[in-house]
This record gives sequence, C-alpha cells and structure tokens, in this order.
Amino acid sequence: MLDKLLEVKAYTEEGYAPVIDYESWRVAVLNYCEELLPENITRMQRHDETDEVFVLLNGSFILYIGEGHATVESIHAVKLEPLKCYNVKKGVWHTHTLTKGSSVLIIENRDTSAANSPEIFLSKEQRKILIELIG
Repeated sequence: MLDKLLEVKAYTEEGYAPVIDYESWRVAVLNYCEELLPENITRMQRHDETDEVFVLLNGSFILYIGEGHATVESIHAVKLEPLKCYNVKKGVWHTHTLTKGSSVLIIENRDTSAANSPEIFLSKEQRKILIELIG
C-alpha cells in the first residue's frame, strides 16, 4: 500500500542520473566523477528552454557561469553553500566541478536534453581559467 502513496529513489553511483520524473519536471542527482574535475572539463552547456536549479547536499561544488551568447566571453566561479538553491537562468552557459564524496540535487524540466541544450567547446585559455578560478 505504501508504494501507491510514496515513491523513494536514490542514486549513489558516480555521475548524473535522473531519480524522479513527474509531468513537466525532473529531479536528478549528480555525484562526484572524474570527468568533472577542472582539468578534464572541455565544454560548457546551456539550456535554451529552461532554468536549472542546483542544491549542494554535501561536499564541495563549484558552479562555473559563462557570460556571452554565441561565445563564452568571461567565466565566473561560484562556490555553492549547502542547502541553498542556485538557479541558472535559461540560456546561460555553465558547467561544474565537485570533489570526491560530493552530491548535488538538480531540478530541471523533464524534457531537458541534448536537443535543447547546446554545448560549446572551451579554448585552452578558458580551460586554464577554470583551474585558476578555484586555485
């Protein structure tokens, strides 16, 4: 009977996984993965149809925000504080890095996908900036 009233999901592996989809929204978890170490980040993405919310659950998480539309003109680093909501606005370039043992809750539109989330490759200089920003 409880299954009809309550859905309980978890994700403890490395990387990103949706855990609950309902109507137009999705809740996902992002856990540490080597792909997101600053030295391994090669691109940023933006979502053309939705905002995206990040909530640090534990550990350390840096959100990189890129200014510009056709290109990334400047990059800012924001260190998330636990249990605060950070809303990346529709159309804003972003990527992120997190340390081992870190977990982030992500809330986004259910139809967020590669089809409506273009990526842009970062130059060698921009990749160096990512590392320097968390220095």
